[in-house]
This record gives sequence, structure tokens and C-alpha cells, in this order.
Amino acid sequence: MISMFISHNKNFVRKILCAVTASLLISFRGAAAIEITEPFKVGTFDIAGSTRIGIVLRDSIVVEISEANKVLEKKAAYPHVPMPENMIALIDRYEDDLKGRLYEIVNVHVTQGLLDGQRPAYVHQVSDVQTRPPIMYPGKILNAAVNFYSHVDESGSEEERKKARELRRDERGVPYLFLKPSRGAVIGDGEPVVIPYGRDRTDWEVELGAVIGKTAKYVSANEAEDHVFGYMVTMDISDRGGRPPGGAPFSSDWFVGKGHDTFAPQGPWIVPKEFYGNPMEMLRQSLKIGDEQMQEATAGDMIHSLWELIEYGSSIMTLYPGDVLNNGTSGGVGMGTAVRGKQRFLQPGEIVSATIDGIGTLTHPVIAEAKPEGLTGAELPPVNTYREPL
Repeated sequence: MISMFISHNKNFVRKILCAVTASLLISFRGAAAIEITEPFKVGTFDIAGSTRIGIVLRDSIVVEISEANKVLEKKAAYPHVPMPENMIALIDRYEDDLKGRLYEIVNVHVTQGLLDGQRPAYVHQVSDVQTRPPIMYPGKILNAAVNFYSHVDESGSEEERKKARELRRDERGVPYLFLKPSRGAVIGDGEPVVIPYGRDRTDWEVELGAVIGKTAKYVSANEAEDHVFGYMVTMDISDRGGRPPGGAPFSSDWFVGKGHDTFAPQGPWIVPKEFYGNPMEMLRQSLKIGDEQMQEATAGDMIHSLWELIEYGSSIMTLYPGDVLNNGTSGGVGMGTAVRGKQRFLQPGEIVSATIDGIGTLTHPVIAEAKPEGLTGAELPPVNTYREPL
């Protein structure tokens, strides 16, 4: 039967075999068959009036992926591979057919000296382009709350803090995750963090952002790393001012505390996981305001591992390529008194910078929002009632 089908459908079978062969070739070229000459990162940039994705080399050079690939494909040795239009598409296809091609682009540009001296028009200095959020915009952003032992009870006495940490070590419980908005909240390196009008308790938190690379649902902690594309620096900017008076029956409000515009800085780019290593061994995250060190921690301070966070998050909702899960922050936030002896919040004119070794630094000026026109009954600063009597 099979031989009869083949004899009567030779052209169809030939096309199928060609397609399979091409797919295997791309797969072979795209993964372990190619060694990389230099590690790289990927990011999103505004270049010549349009938004483009690029390969970042040496933290100082941007190679436009699409334009570099066009030049590469002029050579017979490089079969056509369609380039993604945005970062989520790159992430979604990375392990299938893009990884190998990006490796080839990097290798050619490094070995042929195209990053030095007279460069192609599609190769830029980072300082000559505008860095945007790497992902415009994540489908969802999950944040871990109080996931560092040093962040447990930052306002108590030393004895109270010690007791709280010991209790948490004995009873870690399940992680506490919450959602932050994406578009509007997400900003890229260099964009201002805006203190909402009338609010004066805007706080900082540096976090590691794990970018999901493969759809994850009911993923175990042991399998979690397989579903990660890479890592970036993030901040969870927070409004500690609480709900407006009269907001009973709730004493806290994460919508107000976490949801303002510009409260989710991300970037400056993404490091594919093969160039970073295991974050539970490598992680060192820190934050400064101006030259003053505010936070510094390693993965050893985390209550739940990144893999446990992914396990828990994927048990509640499906995580898709381009979604972001942040690992939580350490002690040293402005609301706490343990480090500086008093509370201290962001002020207009300050510069806040967050760094994760091996990834990069996010730097943001802090500005105050101008008084908006046409304030509504839900205006901030808080009002005594939701809406003034009509």
C-alpha cells in the first residue's frame, strides 16, 4: 500500500521530503551544531524613527537583526530564515529556528571584524540609539511579594526581624504572587519614573525578571528552567500611600500600590539563559539612588527559588512566551527602617539605578506628575469620599 501511494504521488512525496530535510537542516544549524564566538543579549531599540530588535554585543554595540540577516542570506551558505518583527516573536521561535541564525550573525560579525572600524550601517553604538523596553509589551507580569528573608518585617526591632525570619524559614508556605499591568507601566532604560500627582511615598524594589520562552502550565520546579528564555533587570516601583480614606473594608490596595504608569521598568535588554547560568547560583542584584547603595542581595536570600515561583505561577495560569515573572526584592526598600533607621522615599530630581551582575543596569530619572486637569472622584491624592456630592 505504501509503495503504491508513493508511486502515484511522487511529486507530493518529494515536496514533503524536501520540507522535512529543510526543517532538519535549520534545526541542526540552529542549535548545538553551532558554537558562539561571543555571548550576546537581545533588545528593542528606536533606530531612525522605527522600533527594531537587535543583538547587543559587549554591552555597547547593537546589530539590527533583520538587516544583518538580509546581508547574510546573500551568501549561498545561509538558507532563508524569516526574521521576527518583535521580541515576543523572537522568543517564541528562538529554540525552533532562530537561535542558530542569531549565532551565525554574531559569529560572522565578530570573525570578520564588522564590529570594529568601518561598520555596516545597521551596526550602532548603544549610545546612538534609544533603548526601549525589551518586550513591548509582556502579556502579563507576575511579581513575587516578600520573597527575600531580608525583606521580611523591615520595620521591626532587630529581635522582631530575627524572629520573623526564623518563623518564615520554618514555614515558607506557598509563594505570594500578584499581577502588575503591562502597557503604561512598562518603561525602558532612561525613561522617567513618574511619582503620581499628590503622592509622596513612592518606593523602589530591584528584581530579576525571568522571561518565559515556552508555554508553561502545571510545570514542576525541576522542569521550570526549560521554560525560560532569559533574564533581565526589573523594578517593582511601589506606592506605599495606601487606599484613599473611606476605602473600607480593605486596609491595603495593591491596585493603587503597584499599578501606576511607569511602575514597571524593564531591561535594558534580555540575556538568553545559556549566557547567564543558573540564577539561583549567579544572582546578585542591587539598587542605588544617586551614589547611595540602597539594596544588595544574592539568591541565597530568596525564600522561594525562581523555579518554585514558576511552578506555583503555572499552576494558577498558563504562562506564555514573553510573559515575565519577577523574583521579588530584598531588604533596603524605602518603607523599611532596618537599614537606615527611618523611612525614605523617592524624590523628584533623583536618579534610581538597578543592577544585576551579568545582565546590566537600568537607570531612571525620577519626576513628579504635573497636576492633571479634570480630576475625577477617584483622584489622587486621596479624598475623604470617593466622589464629591453632585
